[in-house]
Amino acid sequence: MGTGNTRRRLTLAACALSGSLLVSAGVSAASAASATSAPAASVMSASAASAPQETTLRVKMSGSGVDTLNPFLAFFNGALDIFGSIYPALNSLDAKGRPGPYLAESWTPSQDRLTWTFKLRDGLKWSDGTPITAEDAAWTFNLIMTDTVAGTANGSLVGNFASVTATDPTTLVIKTKAPQANVTYVSIPISGIPIVPKHIWEPRAKNLKDAKNDTFPVVGYGPWTLTEYKPEQYAKFDANKDFVLGRPGFDHMIQQSFKSTDAAVAALRSGQLDYINGVNPTQFKALRADKSLLTAREVGNGWTGVEVNHNARTRTGKKIGTGHPALGDPVLRHAISLATDRKTLVAKVLDGMGGVGSGYLPPAWPQWKWQPAAGEETPFDLARAGEILDDAGYTKGADGVRVDPKSGRPLELRLGIHSDDTADAGISTYLKGWLETIGVKLKIQTLSMSALNSDLAKGDWDLLMDGWTTGPDPTYLLGIQTCATLPKDDGTGGNTDAFFCDKAYDELFGKQLTTFDQDERAKVVAEMQDILYRADVDQIHFYADTLDVARTDTVTGLITGQPDAQGMYPAQTAFWSYLKATPPSAEAATVPAGEDGGGGPLWIGGGVLLLALAGGGIALKRRSGAGDRE
Repeated sequence: MGTGNTRRRLTLAACALSGSLLVSAGVSAASAASATSAPAASVMSASAASAPQETTLRVKMSGSGVDTLNPFLAFFNGALDIFGSIYPALNSLDAKGRPGPYLAESWTPSQDRLTWTFKLRDGLKWSDGTPITAEDAAWTFNLIMTDTVAGTANGSLVGNFASVTATDPTTLVIKTKAPQANVTYVSIPISGIPIVPKHIWEPRAKNLKDAKNDTFPVVGYGPWTLTEYKPEQYAKFDANKDFVLGRPGFDHMIQQSFKSTDAAVAALRSGQLDYINGVNPTQFKALRADKSLLTAREVGNGWTGVEVNHNARTRTGKKIGTGHPALGDPVLRHAISLATDRKTLVAKVLDGMGGVGSGYLPPAWPQWKWQPAAGEETPFDLARAGEILDDAGYTKGADGVRVDPKSGRPLELRLGIHSDDTADAGISTYLKGWLETIGVKLKIQTLSMSALNSDLAKGDWDLLMDGWTTGPDPTYLLGIQTCATLPKDDGTGGNTDAFFCDKAYDELFGKQLTTFDQDERAKVVAEMQDILYRADVDQIHFYADTLDVARTDTVTGLITGQPDAQGMYPAQTAFWSYLKATPPSAEAATVPAGEDGGGGPLWIGGGVLLLALAGGGIALKRRSGAGDRE
């Protein structure tokens, strides 16, 4: 939710296409000490003291934080960014957004598109010296395919896989049940499935739900090695100087956690940070005038909205949680949507830096853009909201609060918001006033990210603020609305967004996954978005622009791509940005000769990538954090 994959995830999650765009923006200075869990200076000075001749990139951790270092369970943006740095994937993305080499040097589909053969590089080694082979990839995929717990975070990405085998140390064969349009995007940095070392994880698979993965340095392979992690404080990395896609431009990296973006901005201004991904509009406008900072404004690749607990249940249909029973009534849900002025939220909460919400997929990816047909969109209409509630028998009591005619309970609803999110706070104030106008009373519950996610999984909520980010391929984000993501009766295996489950939607999900023609696939995805829009279970408020900022005296190379005519950058990726970032005095890290995995800008303009995907794309699955959304 909020704050992945946004509660979490979203978002976010994906080659985190929203995690690394460099933006320079202004923010009111606030005391860093009051907002950081651990003093940034102490963490960074320790690294500098031990190796004063070496360089360290210091960035703000995703606002979502890290839910777990277990890559089979995690969906918070902060965790996915870490996995993208320390675990390999089959593919990367090349300069034009097409599938690029990483572990795999090449890949070939069969004529019927049911079998994909990946040729993996020979000679790569995990950080403990063990050779990386196709068996590591096959074992990773098979565990996700066969173990419910292992499939918690990424199960929807392999739901169409029939088998995955390693025919020799450098050959991986994936067979699908039906032709699948996005096979080469299933395993990419951050947003896709990370490949883990079998020899490390096979013993842990026996009790996977309790595997912490907190033995440092973590055995992996990527541009970075995770050497230390302190929950809600920081993560420290060493560069992999032999990384196959090019040596990172810095020797070390520290991702620092902050309790507020004000504190992060103060740290940036004081020189304790080099880069922040995601500031709020007020901060952005203030920082934009600072000539020592580089600012950038990305097209929104995620949404922010409210989830409605209409029917929390398990896969077997067992009801769970404490949601208000009246929310199962589509009339009440539609009344809530009618009573939400999305234009005002964009103007007042985002200061105009975003777009009004409607479709489930964000504007960064215009090939999936959907809006309700003329005359079928939900307007802001308090009078109409009141009328449909009257007609449905929701009469007002003496205190002005309506009563559910079926349960006899007053319409007093809990709205969970993130404690570290100024956008949530602003939205909730408006919602409270609008809903009370139509006779629905809101109780605002300010909760931590972990508390919100705990409540969501158990169904112990009525309304929750949430947000998700996604990349060009919508499979993951669409997948969290399928019946398969409902939890099992024992509480495991669930990665649902709002307990949505609809047979027609599930059928369309399978159809879009196997449709290779871009235009035809877009039509199927449009039908899915229409179903979600009419259900009023995920009510999309807006698509916030991503606003980022970096110091120009300590880092360069973070921004990839060029702004469009309106000055808006395409969405960015933390994987390439952190890899390509260098001190201003250093030469940019180069990609080995013959590789096209990141030597040039990841994005060319705002729309070239989107046109080139032709049915494939990145499955950014992150639940975005407060900082990511603002």
